[in-house]
Amino acid sequence: MDNRYAIVLAAGKGTRMKSKKPKVLHTVGGKPMVSHVVEQVQTAGFEQIAVVIGHEGEQVQQVLGNDVDVVWQTERLGTGHAVQQAEPLLGNKKGVTLVISADTPLISSVTMQALSDHHEYSGAAVTVLTARVDDPTGLGRVIRDTRTGDVEKIVEHKDATAKERGISEINTATYCIDNEALFSALEEVSNDNAQQEYYLPDVIEILKARGEKVSAWETPDASEALGVNDRVALSDAEQAMQKRINEYWMKQGVTFVDPAHTYVSADTELSPDTTLYPGTMLRGRTVVGEGCLIGPHSDISNSAIAAFTTIKQSTISSSAIGEQVQIGPFAHIRPETNIAAGAKVGNFVEIKQSSIGKDSKANHLSYIGDAKVGDDVNLGCGAITVNYDGREKHLTTIEDGAFIGCNANLVAPVTVGKNSFIAAGSTITENVPGEALSIARSRQSNKEGYMKGK
Repeated sequence: MDNRYAIVLAAGKGTRMKSKKPKVLHTVGGKPMVSHVVEQVQTAGFEQIAVVIGHEGEQVQQVLGNDVDVVWQTERLGTGHAVQQAEPLLGNKKGVTLVISADTPLISSVTMQALSDHHEYSGAAVTVLTARVDDPTGLGRVIRDTRTGDVEKIVEHKDATAKERGISEINTATYCIDNEALFSALEEVSNDNAQQEYYLPDVIEILKARGEKVSAWETPDASEALGVNDRVALSDAEQAMQKRINEYWMKQGVTFVDPAHTYVSADTELSPDTTLYPGTMLRGRTVVGEGCLIGPHSDISNSAIAAFTTIKQSTISSSAIGEQVQIGPFAHIRPETNIAAGAKVGNFVEIKQSSIGKDSKANHLSYIGDAKVGDDVNLGCGAITVNYDGREKHLTTIEDGAFIGCNANLVAPVTVGKNSFIAAGSTITENVPGEALSIARSRQSNKEGYMKGK
C-alpha cells in the first residue's frame, strides 16, 4: 500500500517471562512472536517496515533476516523512545504509520488493513485499535465521546473511576498515526514519570491537545488483542492460535478427530481428506498430501508427506515420504531420509540419512543408516547397516530386489547386488554380486549327549 508504514516494537526484555531468551522470540504456533507480527504486516502490504530491536537484538535480527529494516534502541527508555529510533527511516515521509508490539502474535493482516482503512476514512490524526474483553482488569479503558464515537481519553485501570472500570473496551496498544504528526508529537513527550521513560500513549494526549481527532476501531476478534507478557499469557496465545489454525484446516477439508489434542504449526500445510488423530504434532514447515492418516501420537517436523500415506505413533524429522507409504507404529525417521512410494517401515525401525526405494520393506527392529536401498528390497527383522567405524560414516548400497535375512549385519562400505540373498544371521563385510546367496556365519555343530548328567 502506498504511503503506509509500520513500526514493530521488539526491543523489550520481557522480565516477567523469566527467560534468557528475548520475549519476542518465544514461539506461538511454532513460530517466534515477532515473526508472526512481521509476516502479517507484510501480508497487509505496508510499504516499509521498521523493527525496533534492543535486548539481545542480535538474536532477533538473525530471526528476522533481511526482509525488514532494523533499528536499534540501545537504551530502554520506553515505547515513545523506541518509536523515535525509526525517525531516520520514516520521519520525513508523508502517510500513515502502524505502530504495533511484537508480543501480539494473534493480530491478523485483515485487522491491520481494516484499522488503516478506518483511520484514513475517519480523517483522524490517531486511530486506536480496541477490543472488548470479558475481564478488562489491569487494562487501559477507552472512553469514547457519546456523541461522535471518537476517543475522549484512555484511562489506565489504576486511575479509572468505578464507572470507567465498568467499561469493557480496552486499548490494545496498536495505533495508526499520521506519520508527520507522530514524530512531531514525540518531540514533546516527557519522561517526567515514576519510571523516567517516554511513553507512546502520551502522543495521543499531545495530539488531542492540539485539537486533532482521535478515533478508534474495534476488532471483532478480541483474541487478537492478547499481548504476551508472561508464560500464562504465552499459553493463552498458544491455545488461541491452535484453535485458529485447526479450524482453518477443518474448513479446508481436513479431519481432526480431537482438535484440542492435535498440534499443527503455523507453517504446516495440509490437504483435503487427510485425518489427524489425537496426540499428533505437525511442526515447522511440514506439508501433508491428501488422504493421509496421521497418528495417534505421531511427531512430524519439517517433512513432506505425500498422498495416501499412513503414519502411526512415529517420529519423522526433515525427511520426504512418498505416496501410499506405511510407517509405524514406533518408527523413527531421522533427517535426510527419502522413502519412495509403496514402501513399508514397521515397528521399532530407525532410518537415518538414507533412501528407501519403491515397495521396499523394513517391517521391524532394523537400523538403516547412511544407506541407499533400491526398489522391492526386503530387510528382515533385526537387519542392520553398520555405518560407523568409530571415526567416519560409510555408505551401504542395497540394489533392487535384494533379500536381507533376519539379524544380518551389513558392514559398510559394502554393496549388495541386485536380486541377491543374504542368509539370516550373516555379517557381510565384502560386496555381494547380483543373484548370489551370501552366507557369513559359523557352520552349526551339534554335540550329541553333551548335556546328559549336567
